Amino acid sequence: MSGARGMPPTLDLSLQFGAFTGVDAHRAALPRAAVRRWIQHALAVPAELSVRIVGETEGHMLNRQYRGKDYATNVLTFDYAQSPVVMADLVLCAPVVAREAAEQKKTLQAHYAHLLVHGTLHAQGWDHETDERDALEMEALEVLLMGSLGFANPY
Repeated sequence: MSGARGMPPTLDLSLQFGAFTGVDAHRAALPRAAVRRWIQHALAVPAELSVRIVGETEGHMLNRQYRGKDYATNVLTFDYAQSPVVMADLVLCAPVVAREAAEQKKTLQAHYAHLLVHGTLHAQGWDHETDERDALEMEALEVLLMGSLGFANPY
């Protein structure tokens, strides 16, 4: 996805890291320029996004408080506006992301790239939880976007 004349939509990005064991490895996997590129690639319109990488305790608390789920999940998307500018917070739980990357035999960076693309699509209104057709469309778009970023099919 890209904005007018093939230029990527503007992105006001805040990248934050919480305090957790192993944070340096996650910082190394997430250079700001790469995070910006991955997110912009998935944007159809300008956006103001905060990306926060958190530990298990914070991820668990946020998932319980906002989704009623009593575990830490890989990515949470808090979308506040979709038009004319997407405004959202993406919260990624580093230990969950690392576990999943190892289980799926992916690099940490590849899994983060996928989850950031996934969360960015959610911030723009894409949903995979209520309709199977929407889920298939979203998954196909993620595969396309990841491929054009130079990553293998994330599924």
